[in-house]
Amino acid sequence: MMVFPVEDKNFYVQHLAENPANLTEINSFSISRESGAGLENYLKNIAPSDEESSFARTYLVKSKSSHEIAAYFTLRNGLFTLELNDDNFYTIPAIELSNFAVNSVFHSNHPEIEKIGYTVLSDFVLPIVNFIRSFSGVKALYIYALPEDKLISHYERMGFRRLAPEKEKFVHSHVKPKYDDGCIFMYQLLA
Repeated sequence: MMVFPVEDKNFYVQHLAENPANLTEINSFSISRESGAGLENYLKNIAPSDEESSFARTYLVKSKSSHEIAAYFTLRNGLFTLELNDDNFYTIPAIELSNFAVNSVFHSNHPEIEKIGYTVLSDFVLPIVNFIRSFSGVKALYIYALPEDKLISHYERMGFRRLAPEKEKFVHSHVKPKYDDGCIFMYQLLA
């Protein structure tokens, strides 16, 4: 059974609501890419209320040595529907990785720590998702990625896949949240 905080050699994860100081510490989180402004805004302005209302759970990934926030991710239960043919579709129980970002300030201050995003996914996101799978049916993890070729390639290297354009359009028309307008649906099946 998993207990918190989950940790690896450099980081530990802490649920946003676990420590009242987190609500102040998130104000230092920054994303340098202009396209990531929504991710920064979510953490600072929306995540606390999503926590209270149980719409999502946000986790801070902190440095074991400095306790700075290195990254964050948000999980929520969901599903997506795949079209099998013109008359049939299949609904897949899944968990949405609804927000996922590395703190650019931390990254700048600690250039010696590489592959922070990959580490967050493999050491924290997937273990939490697999823990949830032990209690509830979950077949996949999915994300709506910002439509940037470099980011899409990065997610593909981390095991996410895209659907064929017509299948992606079907998914978008059935379950894509308005706030993810313009983003690319990607998923990975869980073993």
